[in-house]
Amino acid sequence: MAGHWEFPGGKVGAGEPEAAALERELHEELGIRVEAAHAFMRVRHDYPDRSVELSLWVIERYAGTPRGLEGQRLAWVAPGKLHEAGILEADQPFIAALKGRAAP
Repeated sequence: MAGHWEFPGGKVGAGEPEAAALERELHEELGIRVEAAHAFMRVRHDYPDRSVELSLWVIERYAGTPRGLEGQRLAWVAPGKLHEAGILEADQPFIAALKGRAAP
């Protein structure tokens, strides 16, 4: 959905474990290697033309320097500022949950 920010990641391939898809996608998109991560939450969202099911994972440790390997812009945004970033509608529950887990 052009013009909106989204969290990095992508589709899980047929028969591919979700953690493996996360590792593959982050390596392809950002050039990093996930060393430790855990599933945080899952949401389903209905847009007028499609339904999506999204998983949010917390990356606890990674190797490498994130960079946009597919021509995308990157930005580090504090959880409390994500609402200002133009994030996709389906990701809004993630923003609320991340704000709730952020350190004071």
